[in-house]
Amino acid sequence: MTQIYDRVALIGLGLIASSMAHAMRKHGLAGEIVGTARSAETREIARQIGFCDRVVDSVEEAVKDADLVVLATPISAMAGIANQMKAHLMPGATVTDVGSVKRAVVDAIGPRLPDGVHFIPGHPLAGTEHSGPRSGFAELFEGRWCILLPDGTTDIAATERLRSLWEAMGSNVDLMEPDHHDLVLAVTSHAPHLIAYTMVGVADDLRRVTDSEVIKYSATGFRDFTRIAASDPTMWRDVFLSNKDATLEILGRFTEELFALQRAIRTGDGDHLHAYFTKTRAIRRGIIEAGQDTDAPDFGRVKAGR
Repeated sequence: MTQIYDRVALIGLGLIASSMAHAMRKHGLAGEIVGTARSAETREIARQIGFCDRVVDSVEEAVKDADLVVLATPISAMAGIANQMKAHLMPGATVTDVGSVKRAVVDAIGPRLPDGVHFIPGHPLAGTEHSGPRSGFAELFEGRWCILLPDGTTDIAATERLRSLWEAMGSNVDLMEPDHHDLVLAVTSHAPHLIAYTMVGVADDLRRVTDSEVIKYSATGFRDFTRIAASDPTMWRDVFLSNKDATLEILGRFTEELFALQRAIRTGDGDHLHAYFTKTRAIRRGIIEAGQDTDAPDFGRVKAGR
């Protein structure tokens, strides 16, 4: 494929950033990839793995002469990073991010960037329960969606250039407005994660079910709850604090639905339960038909050593 950016700076070197680096190198999409991370240990691991051409010790050094800067850090760190890098960004550079919440990112980064720099928030809807620089792989984004969130003043050519990068890494790309994005993700990701954390916590508290039984019999639905609940705690703390209004709205709706199901079970209303489960089954089929999951046995999960 054709090189799209001359120099890409990755700020944060976890799952998403390392996967981007692997994908860009695999397809020849960047002339040089420069990375940095807050932790010296993370920087050293990234140097050992070699998915960046250079790993440097500071944000200021990383963004120098980069025509694309990707913020792949916890949302709570982004305002500080924007302050660090704003005097060192190349005119005409594009700054993007990969955060799961967008309104908070827009408010944290947008006002801090200088004129002449293009800010295009982004969110690749791809990931695993693993984190850190060793967790990345080039195929993470293939067949997945990436949402870009330019505003009405964003340079069209800069947006199309960033879109072409994500498409070259295998993603489908859509454009969205920040507040709508946060509501959609509260439904599809944030509230489900909170429910998974809660269910795993309930199992831990329910001492009538022993630890060995939880592990031994987790080949049912509980297993996927534990996979989701193993996600990075810092990231998810920031997600819920940054997207609290939309998440609380969806949790309120969830509570109403849960009460209705409790009533149906208590009163023996089998018709209500059957109708509800039929509707939700159709949603699962729609996800499979859209190519966002597989109906293969064992949840279609790729085994270790992929």
